[in-house]
Amino acid sequence: MEKVRRILVYLSKESSVPECARFVQSITGHFADSETDLVEVRCSLENNRFILYGQDGGKRGPGVMLKRASFCPFKHMSKSDAAALPTGVQSRGVDVGVVVLLQSANQKLLLTRRAAGLSIFPNVWVPPGGHIEFDEKMVDAGLRELREETGLEINQEDVSSQLLGLWESAYPPMLSRGLPQRHHIVTYILLHTSLTHQQLQASLQPEPAEVSGCLWVDAEIVRAIVSAVDGEEDNGKLPGNLPQTVSMWEVSPEGRLCSSVLPVSILCNRALAVGEDVERVSTGTKFALELWLKTMELHR
Repeated sequence: MEKVRRILVYLSKESSVPECARFVQSITGHFADSETDLVEVRCSLENNRFILYGQDGGKRGPGVMLKRASFCPFKHMSKSDAAALPTGVQSRGVDVGVVVLLQSANQKLLLTRRAAGLSIFPNVWVPPGGHIEFDEKMVDAGLRELREETGLEINQEDVSSQLLGLWESAYPPMLSRGLPQRHHIVTYILLHTSLTHQQLQASLQPEPAEVSGCLWVDAEIVRAIVSAVDGEEDNGKLPGNLPQTVSMWEVSPEGRLCSSVLPVSILCNRALAVGEDVERVSTGTKFALELWLKTMELHR
């Protein structure tokens, strides 16, 4: 069987030659101090390498925010934890993912629920996304993943794109649930389309092996989602004027869509420190949604 070629993260600091990131190192921590979870970097996809540069690295161009969760395993992992990882995991490097925030003409975003059979983050709500293939550009990869997961055929000429931010992702997402087996830098790309969410919904044909549900959220729902900060105590209260449910579509094993409703409280669930995960919006997605809200405010 042909070995899958992966796009990996490379790091450059203080104008140094980019070096392949190690699986066990915190990428955010490489550019910031040990306690800082948010840092500005620059990035580029060059010769099938995703290179991150520090602000002092001499790389020109606009900066982008890179963030990790306060409970990120790579922030808290000890040397003995790292040594306990299987050799195959230690040698993986850090993968790159691309995720698409598809904004409709009437300012709604598409979220999908990852299928229950997936090995990483099952039953968690995220925007469509996946890996970058060799010789692929980031936007092209995002549009391909959007098509493969949702059936939406959108040409690059029909959208405007914006890199929103970068997220350092780990699975499991915290050490209390086990040592990490996957390490990604996720690139969140905002795509503006001239179609309404109703027009886009009419063309949705999700892949049931990857997607078990889909829904569209507006700024009001998004504000509630991002207010439920993972790693902080849940006060159990939602804004009084918030709808109790949102419309969604369940995806059958055959790929058929069935109209349903979802309690908004599920979208506002927080990541659990121990035990089985719950249906919720991923922590990285909440970060991207916060950035989306800021872009909405700038364009008012």
